[in-house]
Parts: sequence; structure tokens; C-alpha cells
Amino acid sequence: MERWITPDRLFDGQKVSSGASLRVMDGRIAEVREEGAPDTASETKVNGTVTPGFIDLQVNGGGDVMLNADPSRAGMQTIAAAHRKFGTVGILPTVITDRAEVVDHAVDAAIEAKGDQGILGLHIEGPHIAPVRRGTHLERFVRPMDERTMKAVAKLRHADIAVMITLAPDAVSCEDIATLSDMGVVVSIGHTDATADQIEAAIKAGARCATHLFNAMSPMVGRAPGAVGGVINSDLYSGIICDGYHVADAMVGLAIRARPTSGRMFLVSDAMATVGGSDHFSLYGDTIYLKDGRLVNAEGSLAGAHVTQAEGVKRLVEKVKIPLDQALQMATSVPAACMGLSDVGQLQGRNIEDVILLSEQLEYVGALDAQIAVQASKHDA
Repeated sequence: MERWITPDRLFDGQKVSSGASLRVMDGRIAEVREEGAPDTASETKVNGTVTPGFIDLQVNGGGDVMLNADPSRAGMQTIAAAHRKFGTVGILPTVITDRAEVVDHAVDAAIEAKGDQGILGLHIEGPHIAPVRRGTHLERFVRPMDERTMKAVAKLRHADIAVMITLAPDAVSCEDIATLSDMGVVVSIGHTDATADQIEAAIKAGARCATHLFNAMSPMVGRAPGAVGGVINSDLYSGIICDGYHVADAMVGLAIRARPTSGRMFLVSDAMATVGGSDHFSLYGDTIYLKDGRLVNAEGSLAGAHVTQAEGVKRLVEKVKIPLDQALQMATSVPAACMGLSDVGQLQGRNIEDVILLSEQLEYVGALDAQIAVQASKHDA
């Protein structure tokens, strides 16, 4: 069955248009028509902005589940379902520094979950990081690159699972970075005390991304660009948390404007179990509480974030003053391109379940198909 949908604004993965329409066939977006629906078509008009659902490449937990505590297919499904309620339709479940067997279980879970709704692959954040920049990662689990990690990653790639691994160039050799890159892994620089020169060497070796820019990396100062300056001044893709706590809004804007290549910055939530869950969770046996929008561990460090991609997009536009099309790119097409999954960042060909609606105030309203069903029921009544 064919139907046409015309929202106030439509974001196709690259630009925002007014008056454009979608043709939906058999539950998928068959056509994006900038001039609107044909005169002869049956058309449904919706208020707000239609956009591909959000993509998040750094999701530690959700729905009261942390991947480290439940590194299983069911755990991943619960986390993905929790974030879908807030408009994020594709995630990289993220396992942070821990015992080697925890990573092994997460690897097996990602392979079992291949093709499951919303699960795009696996992000292994650590354990091969700089202890001085470990953040909330537990120091006793930080270790040099080893054969066990290499075999785990190779197992994922053999199963054609998308993989991101966060590591520190000051803790891992360029040879290891090159080996990972050659496997098709997205090597992301993070939790690092590296110099700008070490960042450049890692990029030459094959690193193509950076993890939560500004957080857990050597800062930029006048005579030493550090990891922050090295990333900003490069062509790396880079995630950034936009919650008002991890990075000041002014610094988010500065970093976006300063990048030499456009389309390289993307939003991550770094979300924990509290998204779609209760106000606390356990990490490494300690209880982390949500207080005034912040998640803090016993050491006083930020322990991940309590934020959704929808909230990040809204903040980018309202506080950072980023144009709407660029903010939406940062939550859809840019992270998709970083992982080589460009189709999940576009409207064309998408399942309508993965297309969402934002209000005039850029708040998440719901999945587009569900909102059309609500409107239809009101009309029938």
C-alpha cells in the first residue's frame, strides 16, 4: 500500500526541507520528494520535523542494564529498546575496561545479536588506555594491548560485526593500531595522555576517530596542543557529549567550528543504565547515583552520562547555536558514515519504524508510524 506523508520540515540525512514529502511503500521510505506529494496522491500532513532515527556509537547502558554487568544478547536488546523510546534507533553497545572475560562475553553477545533491532555492532572502550586518563574506568583492569583482545576483535570482524575500539596511542603501538585498522576496525583515540605528535602518528597508522572529545584526554594549551588539539586539528571523526556537564556549550561550538573538515563531529550520549531506568546503578561494585542531571562515582568523577541523543540535538541548536541540519547530521548521518553504515543515516529505503518525529521545540515526539496511527485514530473518531 502506498501513502504520502508531508511534515512541516523533513531532514533526509543531509539537509532540512520545508514542503517535502515521503512516499511510503510496504513499510519503507520509497521516495523523498522535495516538491511535495503529487496532486493525485492521498496525503497525510504532520506537524514537526521528520528525521531518520538517531544513531549513538557510545552506549554503556539503558533500561537499568549496564553492558559490563550483563554482557549478553538479552542485555544488549534491553539497552537498545530503552534508547529507542527516546528516538535512538541504532546503537553500538559499549563495554568499558573490565576483566578480559567480560569483553569475551560481550563479543559473543554482539555476534549472537547480529541483525537484532537497533544493534549495529560493538564498541570496546578500553582496557588499553592511559591510567592517568582512565576517568571512571577501574585502574586494576587497565592493561597493555594483548593477543586476547586481538583475537576477540578478529572474531567479531570474521562475523562481519562493525567494531569500534577506544585506545590510547601512548599505551598502544602504531603497529597494533595498523593491525586493527587493517581488520576493518574503527580505531578511536580516547582515554589518552598523548601529545599531538602521538595523535598524528596514530592517525597515520590508521586511527580514524576520537572518543568523547575533551573528556579523558590531555588538554590543549598554548605551547602543547595535546590530544584535544591534535584531534580538533585533524580529519578524524570525533564523538562529543553535549549534556552541559561533560563539555561546556561554548567549547562544543568552538570544536565544531574549528574542525578543518566538515562532517566529522558527531553526538554520543555515553549513556548509562539510568536512561530509561532508575536513578542509580552499580559499576565495578560501586553505586552510581544520578544527582542534578550528573552521574558521579565515589571518586567524584563523572561516571558516564544521563542524556539522550534527542536531548543532545536540542541542546546543540538552542545552546550551542548549531544549525538544525548540522545538529541532525551529528546524530544520524555522520556517526553512520564513521562506521561505514551510511544507509542507516538516511531516509531513503529506511523502515518507517526507524523514522522519528520531533516537535516544533525539537523534543522527541515518537516513531513516525505510531504518530500517524494516532492522528488517524483521532480523525476517525
